[in-house]
Amino acid sequence: MSRQIQEAYIVAATRTPIGKAPKGMFKNTRPDDLLVAALRGALSQVPTLDPKVIDDAIVGCAIPEAEQGLNVARIGLLLAGLPNTVGGVTVNRFCASGLTAIAMAANSIRVGEADAIIAAGCESMSMVPMMGNKPSMNPHIFDRDENLGIAYGMGMTAEKVAQQWKVSRQDQDIFALASHQKAIAAQQAGYFKDETTAVEIVEKFPNVVSGEIEIKTRSAAMDEGPRADTTIEALSKLRAVFAAKGSVTAGNSSQTSDGAGALIVVSEKILKQFNLAPLAKFLSFSVRGVPPEIMGIGPKEAIPAALKTAGLKQQDMDWIELNEAFAAQALAVIRDLGLNTQVVNPMGGAIALGHPLGATGAIRAATVVHALRRNHLKYGMLTMCVGTGMGAAGIFERV
Repeated sequence: MSRQIQEAYIVAATRTPIGKAPKGMFKNTRPDDLLVAALRGALSQVPTLDPKVIDDAIVGCAIPEAEQGLNVARIGLLLAGLPNTVGGVTVNRFCASGLTAIAMAANSIRVGEADAIIAAGCESMSMVPMMGNKPSMNPHIFDRDENLGIAYGMGMTAEKVAQQWKVSRQDQDIFALASHQKAIAAQQAGYFKDETTAVEIVEKFPNVVSGEIEIKTRSAAMDEGPRADTTIEALSKLRAVFAAKGSVTAGNSSQTSDGAGALIVVSEKILKQFNLAPLAKFLSFSVRGVPPEIMGIGPKEAIPAALKTAGLKQQDMDWIELNEAFAAQALAVIRDLGLNTQVVNPMGGAIALGHPLGATGAIRAATVVHALRRNHLKYGMLTMCVGTGMGAAGIFERV
């Protein structure tokens, strides 16, 4: 039996604020609780939608263990109060996990396997370290030179990209400064409000006098990473941290972070049934592999592929969220493809805003969707490099 290809519409898109790891505002907030906040925030945007029609929840997570293990997707949706008829699966494509979740949801809807799916991402880099609690690489990685890049730290891959694409330390620092400046300007203008769901932080403190536990609550509504006091002088004084004579520093790299994001993707049938106004259509997705030791250049292969699938050209893109894993790789991609810098990260990127790994795709997708609507733009793209040598890109169209 053949099925007619359907459009996949995004009807809700939100994210939590992003906290700095490991000592920021979400240091004691579980990632599944961040996911709960994002899920509830997305559902609140479509109050007429009956949650019982949601078929599945696909959640990206880059290090799915400990507090974000045990199929965090299913646990999160149940804790969020969704019906137990809704399925849940956790997916991992490292930094592109959240974007992959969106693509998987859209594909299921396109082929008629589902009519409503939640696509999300969550990550706590405060609670779960970058490599996990028990990293164990396959020793055969070291048998062949071409596989050694798998074992490289992300910072070393950025150094390799900086060398090969001749990205100077000064250019990296200037790029980093601009990320903070754009993010601060966007915060001050209130541009992140439509895409952000506030999170209630609950903290418990022992009272040594009374012997009781005091509970304090506060609301987190703004990203913690952007710094108004960042200067080029301060950035230039930072030491390289991945190579003795390198150029990649903590200041021109993405921040380790905590956060979550969620989108609701539906078919035209659901739009009509519940009288929903679509925010955007998800047009295309691509993933391409590159040598692991220069993983940061991945978007330069994924972007043309996603554009070809969508039948669009690079100049058609009105807004591009290029995840700033490192200034070195972001600049290399921009220069290699000749991207229009006026439409790349207009509100800053991961250097200022943070990069909670598997959540970033869902978080920045919310940014794209709301930015297109706020600015009356047509096409937006989200793209990122991915550990072990990949690039991913997804294209959105405002409806």
